[in-house]
Formats: sequence, C-alpha cells, structure tokens
Amino acid sequence: MTEFVKENLTGARFEDVHLTGASFHDVDLSGARFQLVDLSGVTIRGAALVDVEIDAQIENLRINGVDVVPLVEAELDRLQPERAKMRPVDAAGYREAWAALERLWDGTVERARALPAERLHERVDGEWSFVETLRHLVFATDAWIGRAALGDPAPWHPLGLPHDEMPDSPPVPRDRDARPGLDEILAARGERQAMVREYFARLTDDQLTTSTAPVEGPGYPASESYPLTRCLRAVVQEEWLHRLYAERDLDVLTSTG
Repeated sequence: MTEFVKENLTGARFEDVHLTGASFHDVDLSGARFQLVDLSGVTIRGAALVDVEIDAQIENLRINGVDVVPLVEAELDRLQPERAKMRPVDAAGYREAWAALERLWDGTVERARALPAERLHERVDGEWSFVETLRHLVFATDAWIGRAALGDPAPWHPLGLPHDEMPDSPPVPRDRDARPGLDEILAARGERQAMVREYFARLTDDQLTTSTAPVEGPGYPASESYPLTRCLRAVVQEEWLHRLYAERDLDVLTSTG
C-alpha cells in the first residue's frame, strides 16, 4: 500500500485513480476540485466545511446527524417550480415534462442569442460551451430515444457530442473540434426535440412497464435490453440538468460581457 506521510502534493493531479478505502488524516484539501468522483460510503469527521459548493446526486447524506437530502430536495423544488415535473410516473407526466423542457429551453436559447456568436463556443471553468452542450443533447437523444427506444442501430448526427468519459465507440461520432454555428446545431436539435415530442405523444402507461429490445450493432448504449423508463428518464434528466448548467454559465458570460 502506497503511503504519503508529511508530503507536499500541492497542485497534484489525480485522474482515473482508485482511492477506494483510502484514509486521509490531517490533510489539507483547501481549494481542491473534485469532478466525477464516487464518494459513496465516505465518512468525514472533525472537518471544516466552509465556503464549499457541492453539485451532485445526493442520497442519504447526514450532516451532524441530520439527513439533509429531504431538506435540499424540498428547497430545490421550491426554487425551481418545474423541477417536480421532471419525475414523471405516467405517460401524461412525460408529455408535461417535455413541454416544460421545450418552453424553458426556448428562453435559454433566446438568452444565448444576445451574446456574440464566438462567446457561445467559450468554456466557463472548463465545462462545455453552450454550443457543445447542445451538441451533447443531440447525442443523448440519438442514444436513448433513437437507438435504445426506437431501435435505430445508428441514429447518429455527425455533430453529436458524447460525454468525455465515454471511450471512442465507432460508429458514434466524436468531433471535439467542430464549431458549428448556433443555428446549425439548433436545426439538428430541433429535429431531435420533435422526435421526442412525437414519441411521448404516442406513449401509453402500459409501455412504461416494458423493456426495449437489444439493438444490433456497436454503439451507445450497448446492445442490451433496458427498462423503457430508464431511457426516457435519461433524456428528461439530461435536458433538465444541462439547461441548469447552461444558465449558470450564461450568467458568467453575460457578467463578463
């Protein structure tokens, strides 16, 4: 077992590193950044958490003996009135959620149009640019609706952008250097939004209890059977979360004018 005792690792970079079961004692993590980390089962005692920002999927988080998750969830639902709609339980709920998402995204796109075109390719704090975010949503729709739900083995638009952690999976396109204009990527996205809208219009409650048939051929997601709700929720959550990220970054781009 590797030990680091009285070492100065300031500015060190850990990527694709396994620290499962590691022990940290008298460690200074001030200013550290954690992205795409699994902290399940972590115990933190005798710590100082001041000016900390956590953006994560949180379940069963106890702080000083109190499970704070219900408090956080209730406050998020209060601050974001449409958020509760993103947990649909029937076909009508999926239609309502998608209508809300399209309406919210219309406002976000309108806000983005007020910025110079080159700023929509600008990354904030290392996150995807606005155009890259739209490209990723094209990919997500192709993956979970076009391929998994509708059974098209290769529904890919060439401008789709997979998540960075996904290994190259031909024939899934991954052109990180593409810089389409806003209207070009919105045209591709509009086709995908219409595809989901039409799919949800035909959706029945009985279908929500079924699973998809495995799709032949390589791609993403893998050629397996998935509960249909897994596919539909993936698209709804991607749309909801990435709009929040986009709005957050538009705040920065607008304020730095």
